[in-house]
Amino acid sequence: MNSTSQKLSVKEKIGYSLGDLAANLVFQTLMTYLAYFYTDIYGLSPTHASIIMLIVGLISAFIFNPIVAVLADRTNTKWGKFRPWILWTAVPLGVIALLAFTTPDFSYQGKVIYAIVTYSLLLLLYASNNLPYSALSGVITGDMAERNSLSSYRFVAVMFAQFFVQVFMLGIIKSAGDGDKAVGIEKVMTILAIVGTIMLLITFLTTKERIVPKPEQKSSIKEDLGDLVKNKPWVIMLTLTLLVFVTLAMKGGSYVYYFENYVDKQQLAIFIQPILDFLLNIGINPFGNDPISAGFGLFNAGGIIFMIVGITLSKNLADKYGKRNVFGFFLLISTLFIIAFYIFSPKSIALMFFSQILHGFFYGITIPLLWAMIADVADYSEWKNNRRATAIIFSAMMVGLKAGLSIGGALTTLLLGHFNYVPNSLLQSESAINGIKLLVSIFPAIPFLIGVGLLFFYEIDKKMEVQIETDLKERRSK
Repeated sequence: MNSTSQKLSVKEKIGYSLGDLAANLVFQTLMTYLAYFYTDIYGLSPTHASIIMLIVGLISAFIFNPIVAVLADRTNTKWGKFRPWILWTAVPLGVIALLAFTTPDFSYQGKVIYAIVTYSLLLLLYASNNLPYSALSGVITGDMAERNSLSSYRFVAVMFAQFFVQVFMLGIIKSAGDGDKAVGIEKVMTILAIVGTIMLLITFLTTKERIVPKPEQKSSIKEDLGDLVKNKPWVIMLTLTLLVFVTLAMKGGSYVYYFENYVDKQQLAIFIQPILDFLLNIGINPFGNDPISAGFGLFNAGGIIFMIVGITLSKNLADKYGKRNVFGFFLLISTLFIIAFYIFSPKSIALMFFSQILHGFFYGITIPLLWAMIADVADYSEWKNNRRATAIIFSAMMVGLKAGLSIGGALTTLLLGHFNYVPNSLLQSESAINGIKLLVSIFPAIPFLIGVGLLFFYEIDKKMEVQIETDLKERRSK
């Protein structure tokens, strides 16, 4: 292995983090608005939207991701294994992200076909970009403290992307389209595609791969897959990632329905008015005159701001207590504030905002750790087998992410249909309202709680982290 310095400059950490900011302009839009876009803007039935999101998403998770992982691990260029993929996919990913949120003047059947094609291409390109990008964090440095630091930089950037998408985007879409949400989302996605492409190119230019496998290291696909099957921490992280993103997709994609159909608009307007007055006094009006868009945005803003606070605490807690213990404890605490949403009345605006803030803070502590733990699993595999296959290890994250996003998004639209939700209706049935409440509380809490239980079987604790790092440093120095 390459024994060059494992310390990272602030410039490289920021450059690397811009790649996730770019990817999350796409990912957060998918998680927050794809179900809403398909049902209330694009015009698909909840059943058809559910089928498309589930089938295409699972194909991406279990076919696209493993193929990209195998190819990336076997890529050898003057730029390294993983950086070239970021370069090659930057422009195509931006283009297809725009096309996937375009509403062409087709027949209903044509719209279904167009949605299948564009969503498939988007997930293929996202895998081809984000899986090598994620694997890059495992070869930028072998220093676990630096890796924790890199993850913190990275996920502060993720929070900025999430902040824009979840706080401002709904209001901007309505404003940019003068009330026509189809026109508005096309305009917004055009800008995001351009900005995201530029950020990915910066990531390519500012990063370096330092963990380089020995030239004599050769392994077949069969050997790599065999290593995975025997790698218990990898299996647990694959399952945990899937569960986490089922929850994120389900509650993230349901909040817009919750605000448009359940929250009392008059009480919401009264509650947020002091905040809006303050923003107007300092010359800022990011939400327009729609109280739902403003309330939805401010609700998400509170959660995201405190997520960022939680992220800043993550590294020191993980360094002291180990990633596994910190992840499990704070995931459990954050789940309690998801469950609380089921008991809130439409007028309990303050409690909704308070619970969102506390959920964001405690969940934020866990955010960098999930990705850093995958990098640790790659080290664990090398430590056990004396072979490194970084990308196929990181495919656990991408398979879980895509499958979780697909299952969570599909469950959202499927359950909305089951509870008799009617798109764009001013008055929903009692059944539909109850379904929307369940989708932001009880249903998304279940995968988180299962994930907490799984962590009891994850063996890479603080003591093993130190042992793996020490042993690998000694091997690489030779």
